[in-house]
Amino acid sequence: MKQIKPQSWFRVRHAVSSEIGSISQAGYLPDSRGIGDSTMRVLGEYAVVFLLAGSGHYADANGIASVITPGDMILVFPDLPHRYGPGPDEHWTEMYLVFNGPVFALWDEKGLLDRANPVMHLEPLDYWAKRFESILGAPHEAGHAPPLLEVCRLQEVLAEIVTGSSHAYSQHDATDSQWLSHACMLLETDLANRRHPWQVADHLDMDYERFRKRFTQLMGIPPARFRNNRIIDRACEMMQSSSLSDKQIALSLGFCDEFYFSKRFKQLVGVTPSVFRRRLPRAQT
Repeated sequence: MKQIKPQSWFRVRHAVSSEIGSISQAGYLPDSRGIGDSTMRVLGEYAVVFLLAGSGHYADANGIASVITPGDMILVFPDLPHRYGPGPDEHWTEMYLVFNGPVFALWDEKGLLDRANPVMHLEPLDYWAKRFESILGAPHEAGHAPPLLEVCRLQEVLAEIVTGSSHAYSQHDATDSQWLSHACMLLETDLANRRHPWQVADHLDMDYERFRKRFTQLMGIPPARFRNNRIIDRACEMMQSSSLSDKQIALSLGFCDEFYFSKRFKQLVGVTPSVFRRRLPRAQT
């Protein structure tokens, strides 16, 4: 079976969340050792682990034990002791997402997340790898999607899994996915430059109206709004990872001054930059 090799990436997202939930961690781990050995762990959040290559085992406190092979997805529950990973002579490459919130607790309560069936097999492998990778946007680009959008994307993927609607996947879907990924990459490039989306349309050899309609149909928002959201996403990331002032961030992202930056930030995030900073977790000492 073909091995999927997405670009290596890892994200920690404890700082921001939506009212209905959030994704706190996501990553791609080549040659992972898995979780647990002779003992089991309790994660405290939900998680999905998608095996890209290798083999191993899964076991939990409900007495479920499964052999895991490429294409298997493990669904981890927050209060269920479990362990998974390759054996002594095996290897394991995975993608994973850790998530929590009221909306996922509701899925659990209604039985949409089946504790009696924590391991599911997903095919084709490359399609599902791209679906999981797309939940947080392009991982090789700076910034991140708004947390509400991430939660909605994750719910869409979970719904596709539990309903089996991926059978409708076609080459047409793959072409759309590749085109949208490329368009997003172009819109996200050089966020400090006030590039108009029509320039991206030119790059794709399309007139702007056709580009705008196709992008909006596939992404759910117009390209200009997508780019503006990504600019504010980048500002959030800079606040989390640096000591730059609002003025420095504003200038680095192409705003004329920090006052206009603060206004746009509040419009998209819901709070001012100063309030957002106060809500960030303090560094451990």
